Amino acid sequence: MASRTQSNGCSFCLEPQFKQEEEIKSPGIEKDDEASVEASPNRDMTTYSQHYFGSIKDGFSISIIENMKEEYGLFVWPSSVILAEYVWQQKSRFSGANVVELGAGTSLPGLIAAKVGADVTLTDDLSKAEIRLQCFSGDNFRVGLIDDVKQTEVLSNMRRVCSINDIKCKVMGVRWGVFEDPIFTLHPKIILGADVLYDASGFDDLFSTVTYLLQKCPDSVFITTYHNRSGHHLIEFLMEKWRLKCTKLLDGFSFLPPHKASKLSGDIQLAEIVLDEMCLR
Repeated sequence: MASRTQSNGCSFCLEPQFKQEEEIKSPGIEKDDEASVEASPNRDMTTYSQHYFGSIKDGFSISIIENMKEEYGLFVWPSSVILAEYVWQQKSRFSGANVVELGAGTSLPGLIAAKVGADVTLTDDLSKAEIRLQCFSGDNFRVGLIDDVKQTEVLSNMRRVCSINDIKCKVMGVRWGVFEDPIFTLHPKIILGADVLYDASGFDDLFSTVTYLLQKCPDSVFITTYHNRSGHHLIEFLMEKWRLKCTKLLDGFSFLPPHKASKLSGDIQLAEIVLDEMCLR
């Protein structure tokens, strides 16, 4: 279980997460309120989990499609649950805002933002999708010549999740660290990222993308949740390199309702990151 103490500094540390999150079972907005998990008819390792936010009076639930195939990474990780809860608790801040979720995967935080009134674009790192496709297509696959990104499993799953929850979100692939369409069309006020800081080889590309998006909209912010482990020196270095600063750092369990916290483990932090205007002068 994570430490419940709130952090006052902005020291980052993390390492790859390998342990799969257990299915969330928590009190919600119905009497029979445990999260439901059922196998799909074709038994292709697909499950459905239900996530509740708020009360009977003002709450709602979100259905998430998860795929246990390791190469897809379509799990609802604890960092995603915590970031989604933060969005819910800050719903007035998100209402009417232009929001982009990076590395959305199962998209829980972005879906909550859309439910509370944000204009949301869900994205996944397209370069990862290309690697997956290259593995499946063999010698016939050529990187950069994807006719239809809908065919990647993660992006297709995002569309299905939006559909079953009757939520309208834009869905697109974005190459981290590469500045080309469709990233030019994005102008987010808030950037979300749950567990996007897990592969050190991609940190620089992620921070370059975040910096570019922050520069496009005044007073924009990147809100991310991550496991507090080793590797903080690299993150601090990259923040300095890309002229970013941390304005808020919280223990992820400090604001999580007890019935949800009891089902999660890890040492997870939430950080709000903005452009360092002093460095930009």
